[in-house]
Parts: sequence; structure tokens; C-alpha cells
Amino acid sequence: MKAANLISDLRPHISRVWKLSVPAILTQITTVAMQYIDSAMVGRLGANASASIGLVSTSTWVMSGVSNAVVIGFSVQVAQCIGAEEAPEARRVSKHGFITALIISLLLMLLGVAISSPLPRWLGGEEALWKDSSAYFFMFAITMPFMVINRMAASFLQSAGNMVVPSILNALMCVLDVILNAIFIPKYGVLGAGLGTCLAVVIVCFVEFWFCCFRYEPLRLNRKESCPFDGGVLRRALKIGAPVGVESMALSGAQVVSTTIIAPLGAVSIAAHSLSITAESLCFMPGYGISTAAMTLVGQSVGAKDYTLARRYGYITVAFGCAVMAFTGVLMYIFCPYVFRMLTPVKEVQDVAVRILRIGLIAEPLYGVAMVSSGALRGAADTLVPSILNLFSMWVVRLGLAFTLVPLYGIYGMWTAMAIELCVRGILMFTRLLRSKHMRYDLV
Repeated sequence: MKAANLISDLRPHISRVWKLSVPAILTQITTVAMQYIDSAMVGRLGANASASIGLVSTSTWVMSGVSNAVVIGFSVQVAQCIGAEEAPEARRVSKHGFITALIISLLLMLLGVAISSPLPRWLGGEEALWKDSSAYFFMFAITMPFMVINRMAASFLQSAGNMVVPSILNALMCVLDVILNAIFIPKYGVLGAGLGTCLAVVIVCFVEFWFCCFRYEPLRLNRKESCPFDGGVLRRALKIGAPVGVESMALSGAQVVSTTIIAPLGAVSIAAHSLSITAESLCFMPGYGISTAAMTLVGQSVGAKDYTLARRYGYITVAFGCAVMAFTGVLMYIFCPYVFRMLTPVKEVQDVAVRILRIGLIAEPLYGVAMVSSGALRGAADTLVPSILNLFSMWVVRLGLAFTLVPLYGIYGMWTAMAIELCVRGILMFTRLLRSKHMRYDLV
């Protein structure tokens, strides 16, 4: 009887998690589709073309990690304002967020342009990869302002509970990417892939910003509302976002170190590693979508000071994320040979990629736990301790194992280290969720 009452009590909360998670998952799936398309089109150019993108991909993650911290720092505040039914305050936070994002993204763009030429050499890549790697990273760098503003607008909409529009616009970006890549890759090769993605991001950025600031009622800018500079908004964003930024940069830095570890293994290993991460993203991107829903639901509940509801949403989303990623992991384990045939025509790369990906897929359920727990904790503005735990997991567990296993087993050692680390991370993050300020009591 008690179990039946519990299920009945939780049903509306599960329904809301579902309604917010599905559009967020679809948003992430379209992002993955864009990565698949880029990888498949570039993969037709040969192993060196795929490896040239894979060589600098971890460096793009470093820059994206910084921008992600800015986005989260303001988005959590918007979610809490919406939960507290303070729409004018949410709009004021969003104005500060857009201005801050523009300034930081311009600085990142200048830095990226400056290092684009020597970066492949710094990473230890083969000389044959330098030209294409530099060109791809250059295109990524000049896209940064549009990419960050687009992410900020999408995250504000999601924090306010609108998951549908970002999903639709992400799908549009995917379609544009296909069309533009089909035009530019045959003519410019790897550079064309960067150019096509850049133009797709720019177009969608303007549309998303327009909808967020001029069409969506809770966030629509009002000229009658004054918006003087408020250092408190920036301080709160810094308090929430700084640990995330440090974490993202350090995690991405660890990925760069991982790249330098596997770079001497040759183009086949680099290409297989890069394509395996792309293939795996179909499994873990739904987890990111559910993590976004968790941040929104927990953030709004904390803003409304309903901590019991915040806890319930936290636990429900973690269970959902674990189940979804376990399911997608099983599917990918079965169908990954066909996926790699689509992504590259090089048989040797296909064979290596299948074997290493199947090692990594073992960790998918706990990887889902880690991602969604992190989203729920961010919604509660608990970012410092989770960031420390993530850093320990990546730098101590993953890299420690990688330095030990890669000399013995090559690229297979790297993916074994990754799988073990992701399991450790899932356990650490869920433990923090259970002990965090707003999450440490029983579900009922």
C-alpha cells in the first residue's frame, strides 16, 4: 500500500521530468547527429583527415568548458528566479549574462586564433596533420562568440522551462550543417567542415537570441525596466560558475594530456579514438539532456524553497539518466560496427574503433549517474565539491591509469582507463548528491 501511494505521489513529478527531458534529449541527439555528419563526411577523405580533427578536438573542449561555466553561472540564477516567480529579476540576470558572455567569448576567440597555427605541433601530432588541424581549430575559434551567445540563449530558455524551441533550433542547425558541409567539404576538405559548422552556428545564434530576448514572455526584454550594473549578479555567477569553469578547463586539460599520450600511437589510433568518442556521444548526449532538465527542475524548486521537491527531482532524474544510458549503451554495443562503417571507409580504423568503444560502453550507466547528479547539484548551486571530485577522478584515476596502461596496451589501455574512471566518477557524484545540502534526506 505504501509503495502504491509513493508511486501515485511521484507520478506528476515523473511526468514533468519526462516532458522536460525528452526535448532536451532530442536537442542533444541533433547535436550528435551533426557530429556524425561531420565525421562521416570528413572520414571519406581518409584517416589523416579524421585524425587532424581528432588531434585538436580536446583543445576545443577546453575553450568550450570556459564558456560553459559562464552559461551555467547565469542560467542557474535564471532558473531560481523563475522558480521564485521573479520574472523581472530573471530578465535582469539574463542581460548581465549576455554582456558577460560576449566579452569572454571575444577574448577566447582572440586566444584561439593566436594559437591555431602552432597548436597541432604542441600536441605532438604528425607533421602531415598540422595544416588541416590548424585550419579546423581556426574556424572553431572565430565561431566562439556566436557559439557562446547561442548556448546562453538556449540555456536561459531551458532554465525558464522552454525545452522545445532549443530542440527545434538545434535540429535546424543540424540540417544547415549537412547542407553547408555538402557544399564546402568537397571543395575545401577539413577546412570546409569547420566552415560549414561555423555558418550553421551563426545563423541559428541570431534566431535563438531573437526568440529568447524578444519573443519568449518570461525573458522578453522590456525597455521600461532599468538594468543598472549589479555586481551581486556577477558575484553569484562567479561563485556558481567558477568551480565549473576550473573543472571544465582541468578536465579538458586532462583530455589534452590524453591526446599527447596517444598521439605517438599514429594516425589510425588517433582517428579510431576520435571516431569512437563521436560514436559514444549518441549514448551519453541523452544524459546531458536529462542533466539539463535536472538543473532546471532542481533550480526552480530551490528558488521556490521547496527542498523536498528538489530532492525528488534530483533522484528521479538520476534514475532516468542511468536507465536511458544503460539502454543506449547496449544498443551501441550491438550496432557500433555498422556505425563505424558509416563514419570511415578505412577498415583498420573501423576494427580498432569497435574494440575500444566496446570497452568504454561498460561504464555508460554510471556515466549517466555522474552527469545527471552533476546537473541536479548545479541546480542547487552546489558546484565546488562536485568540481573537486571530478578533478580527482580525471587527473588521478584516469590519467594515472592511462600512464600505466597505454605503454602496455596502446589505445586499448586508454579506453580501459576511461571506463574505470567513469565508474569511479559516477559513484563519487551520486554520493555527493545524497550528502548535499538540499539532497541528503529521504525521498519521501
